[in-house]
Amino acid sequence: MTETIGVLVVDDHAVVRRGVVAYLDALDNVEVAGEAANGREALDTLESLRVRRQPLPRVALMDLMMPKMDGVEATAEIARRFPEVRVVILTSFGEVERIQAALENGAAGYLLKDAGPSEVAAAIHAAANDDVFLDTAVARRLAQKMRSPQSGVAALTSRERDVLVLVAQGRSNREIATELVISERTARTHVSNLLGKLGLRSRTQAVLVAMREGLVAPPS
Repeated sequence: MTETIGVLVVDDHAVVRRGVVAYLDALDNVEVAGEAANGREALDTLESLRVRRQPLPRVALMDLMMPKMDGVEATAEIARRFPEVRVVILTSFGEVERIQAALENGAAGYLLKDAGPSEVAAAIHAAANDDVFLDTAVARRLAQKMRSPQSGVAALTSRERDVLVLVAQGRSNREIATELVISERTARTHVSNLLGKLGLRSRTQAVLVAMREGLVAPPS
């Protein structure tokens, strides 16, 4: 991705926001599209941009624990009202339950707050490309704790199962299409169908299900 990626930084601690903004300012093809101190401010910012017909940020870096509206509720609202904005959760290792709730509400991935600049860049670019970014240790815990989906993997067709494995390997829709010799539109349809059958709302959740079911190995 060569175009500039707009990022909205959402955290109730000004020091954390400034630190994240400093990271973003140092990245190529990334610019800060705005800041917010809680989920409500984030939604107001996005709505204001829409009303003014200005481009929405591609990614929102979202804290979980905030006053007025926390990251879980804000993620659900952004997924519903601004689906073109991909939410990456800013989290600590101990917030596994809240991370799972955010993923269930549409978050595209998560980033530990002690991550370095390279990890911040990787998480943002992954989200902007509809890929996933998972911390290894947290991914293992999430895979172990994740509740059973509404319909099991057994409900998938063989092609959907193949697509699930490729999604879990971090392949984009274009790469899946190339691998399976199908169109990108067909690949996108398969991804949408398998997410629906599994009762999932994001590719990140699909990765965790594939790990839990033993279809792919956890990241090492």
